[in-house]
Amino acid sequence: MDTLRIDRRVVLVTGAASGIGHAIARACAVEGATVHLADVSDAVHEAAEKLAGAGGGIGSEVGSGSVASHVCDVTDPAAVRALVDDVVTASGRLDVAFLNAGVNGVPSPLQPGGAIDEIPFEAWRRVMDVNLDGLFHCLQHCARVMKRQRSGSIVVTASTAGLRAEPRVSYPYVASKSAVVGLVRQAALELARFGVRVNALAPGPVVTNIGGPGPRPEAAVAEWENSVPMRRWGRPDDVTGLALLLASDDSSWMTGGIHVVDGGASALTQVPSDALPAPIPTPDSGTD
Repeated sequence: MDTLRIDRRVVLVTGAASGIGHAIARACAVEGATVHLADVSDAVHEAAEKLAGAGGGIGSEVGSGSVASHVCDVTDPAAVRALVDDVVTASGRLDVAFLNAGVNGVPSPLQPGGAIDEIPFEAWRRVMDVNLDGLFHCLQHCARVMKRQRSGSIVVTASTAGLRAEPRVSYPYVASKSAVVGLVRQAALELARFGVRVNALAPGPVVTNIGGPGPRPEAAVAEWENSVPMRRWGRPDDVTGLALLLASDDSSWMTGGIHVVDGGASALTQVPSDALPAPIPTPDSGTD
């Protein structure tokens, strides 16, 4: 029996130039979906060309669908509306939306400049603009189309950092992903009667460029690995199986779910105290 069928589906993936978004776009293309890749970077065009086989990519694996690319800044509501309209104009409908665009780039509370009283508001605002406001714009315009169709699946990239406090992750990232979890659940309640499902992926530590390109400090890499029972970082391809499930009819009775992919990390119910900064001694208030 064929399962996870998404061939002939029209799929939009935001944040698709690299990382989890690109892995999901690739998996959908292999399964024969018509895939529209969107990203704020012009690199999305090269990523799409590789998927289509134009640059020595996976052309022999791609099924009967097609691949297209779009540059879009999700913080601009007019640009997001135009993106969704362009997808529908080109492909006739929108069946699946993977809303994956996200940023971080702010130090954690364990790093210099990451304490609550040290973060510049501009840095906070940038993360919230993309991760929360950008998601809202995408949800709004994808829902507009899918409500009219009376069908569709929206899959949002949340994070395990939105499910519990995580001292190795920045304040704005934790706050934005926590809000994303609530937004997904709220949208699922409204859209269920229209035949539209809304779910979230909640990855743990995955090797992507979200914290900036370049090598990470070895000590930080080891700390993260030690927090995962499976003792390794995730890879973008570790997320694609669940993503395809949520896009397919095999998940037709699944909505409002926050689905964790983290090597078992969230099964640990407590953050060990040695992952936190050492207490600061209280100044001696006595008198000589």
